[in-house]
Amino acid sequence: MKPHPAITHRYGSEKEKAAFVRTLFDAGAPYYDGVTGWGFLGTGKAYRRMAQNRAGVTPGMKVLDCAAGTGVMAEAAMRLGVKAADILCSDVSPEMLEVAKKKLSVRTLVASADSLPLKDEQFDFVTMGYALRHVESLESTFAEYFRVLRSGGRVLILEITVPENRFARACFRLYFRDIYPALTRIFTGSRAACDMMRYYWETMEAVVPPESILELLRSTGFAEVRRNVVGGVFSEYTARKAG
Repeated sequence: MKPHPAITHRYGSEKEKAAFVRTLFDAGAPYYDGVTGWGFLGTGKAYRRMAQNRAGVTPGMKVLDCAAGTGVMAEAAMRLGVKAADILCSDVSPEMLEVAKKKLSVRTLVASADSLPLKDEQFDFVTMGYALRHVESLESTFAEYFRVLRSGGRVLILEITVPENRFARACFRLYFRDIYPALTRIFTGSRAACDMMRYYWETMEAVVPPESILELLRSTGFAEVRRNVVGGVFSEYTARKAG
């Protein structure tokens, strides 16, 4: 299953998506931390830390942060006591990972979440922050998470879900589709950063419903599959590899 239909005004076909996403985030990497910081009113880092704490991230764990970007999820794990040496950040964007490496001194790997060049059963926890929309195959991604986790290991996937309420949905669309990208262009002077945030909205609007994500996690073999919703829009998908 694709996380969303092809966004054809961005790339012509699904085969072109991976290259488009890599180029988009490479160009936006210098601006990402600043843009996402003020765009979520400075709450993003604290929320990621709290979400990982709820999910059970603790010191001593080996953590794989998939689609790590600039390492914001990895930084949150470190604030919970996980050592930098115990974290591997993977992403398709080398430029994003370069920012993460400079900030956090973590190990990095240029790789797609749905095709990880890693040995089986290496990690206690897999995290992914707001990037499930950018993979090519949900089944392959979840199968890879299951494969690299040790028995009893857990996964936490954070996503933003467009509200169902009509008024809330309209306000949400106005901010993420129109205001946020426009302010990004004004504050950064970068068209690349603006395009990155416009694409952010386009994928949020088109992504498959939460029920599909939960069902795919179950069909992959995960147990204790749950979705916790915070503030009506922040979805925390958690699951455990039984054994």
